[in-house]
Amino acid sequence: MMVIRPVCRADLPGLMQLAKKTGGGLTSLPQDEKTLAARIERSIETWQGERPQAQQGYVFVLEDTTDGAIAGISAIEVAVGLEEPWYNYRVGSLVHASRQLDIYNPLATLSLSNDHTGATELCSLFLDPDYRMHKNGQLLSKSRFLFMAGFPEVFSPRVVAEMRGVIDDAGNSPFWDSVGSHFFSMDFSRADFLSGTGHKAFIAELMPKHPLYIHYLSEDARAVIGEVHVKTAPARALLEAEGFRYQNYVDIFDGGPTLECELAAIRAVKQSRVMTTAAGNPDDHHPLCLVAGMDYLRFRAVLLPVDPQAGTVLIPPDCAARLQIAAGDPVRVVSLSPQGTCL
Repeated sequence: MMVIRPVCRADLPGLMQLAKKTGGGLTSLPQDEKTLAARIERSIETWQGERPQAQQGYVFVLEDTTDGAIAGISAIEVAVGLEEPWYNYRVGSLVHASRQLDIYNPLATLSLSNDHTGATELCSLFLDPDYRMHKNGQLLSKSRFLFMAGFPEVFSPRVVAEMRGVIDDAGNSPFWDSVGSHFFSMDFSRADFLSGTGHKAFIAELMPKHPLYIHYLSEDARAVIGEVHVKTAPARALLEAEGFRYQNYVDIFDGGPTLECELAAIRAVKQSRVMTTAAGNPDDHHPLCLVAGMDYLRFRAVLLPVDPQAGTVLIPPDCAARLQIAAGDPVRVVSLSPQGTCL
């Protein structure tokens, strides 16, 4: 059985193994044991109410209960940019015009931005390639929405997600080569690692404060602005199906898009509802749904078929144990697919 749960200290070796499989470009999951250990501690302290809002971040893992393997990670940053600036580029335009010469040229630009300061960020989504099957990716990503639906007061009304941009198999970024490399004097992997391990002061120190004309970038760089890594395309499609949209903000390193949506407008948040559990075996012919416990400190989520006409959710004993619930307890439920009919 695959179950979503809060990260714990014993998960550090599993997260290190996951980090080695990312291929770079995932700044929030660096191959650095000290950084990951600190992130686990921050997540635990967030759940225990020991961190101010500016430092709060929830980390979830996808556990294969058959052997305890950590198959994936996903996370939520409660409010970005409140302690350290949260940068991206806003894709806009500047107009160069001359009435005398009858010339009007709007030119696309990149402008350094902190417009998402205070927003809640979905981040660190990564699923082990060996587990990319049986809807595991959707469980890993969308379970966060049930947590946010259950405890909306914790989060910002605005939710964003930075998507990994285009990077080749050797770890090279055409956007970085045409933009960042000129200002940072280091390769993409080094800058990516520094950012992912919390050393972000160099961004403010070295990034240009004036707009950059996209026309001056290489053709390869222009082509990847707002585009995602081929392995990130499914994650982008998943978020867009939930209501997220690209609003012309991109990552300063690889040019990947930032997607955003109002919390209350996220499909899985808006359509989720609370149901009561009962002991029993669900019918596999019923629509597949996300089912999550209602306990803040012991949040768990799984995938189960749910009868859309029933007033209760049938949960087998072993599944109830994994969710840490008993018959009669409430659970939050939503269809896995936007086209689902479980609710």
